[in-house]
Amino acid sequence: MQKEKIILGIDPGTAVMGFGVISIVQSQITLLGVEELVLKKSYNHESKLKVIFDTTLAFIDRFHPDEVALEAPFFGKNVQSMLKLGRAQGVAMAASLHRSIPICEYSPKKVKQSITGNGNASKEQVSAMLKHILKIKEFSTSSLDASDGLAVAVCHHFNSNGLSTDKESYSGWESFLKKNPQRLR
Repeated sequence: MQKEKIILGIDPGTAVMGFGVISIVQSQITLLGVEELVLKKSYNHESKLKVIFDTTLAFIDRFHPDEVALEAPFFGKNVQSMLKLGRAQGVAMAASLHRSIPICEYSPKKVKQSITGNGNASKEQVSAMLKHILKIKEFSTSSLDASDGLAVAVCHHFNSNGLSTDKESYSGWESFLKKNPQRLR
């Protein structure tokens, strides 16, 4: 009998953050949870980062994932937004590594490609395909950010079976820093 693998997918954000958790047993995907973290506008940026860290740890402690997959920040025109998004992702990564959970990151285009077959698919198309893949009628949340977190988890499952080579994965702080020496300053 094949061991169960639990994957936590995270769509980082500084306004809304999406979390999706799946279980894999013998290639059968089961939805364990999909939620969103809505960060209050009244929080300053540092407070938001603490809430992101604490919430990510709470998800890890609740579901005990074997692996965490994150959506990598995309390069936009607004440098300040990119910086804040990168910090949110970094805090989620730190929480995962704090619990010694291997992490992997995927570009938004790779996530969409893995789920829909189209790297330019809309969030609505990704959500609809996830409902089909997981054989569910509706998510417990209407947020597309929450379904994006789930999409990252499913993407990781599809790509961890040898279907992809363009992912980054780390087994701890040491391997992360070894592969990213430019981030140590």
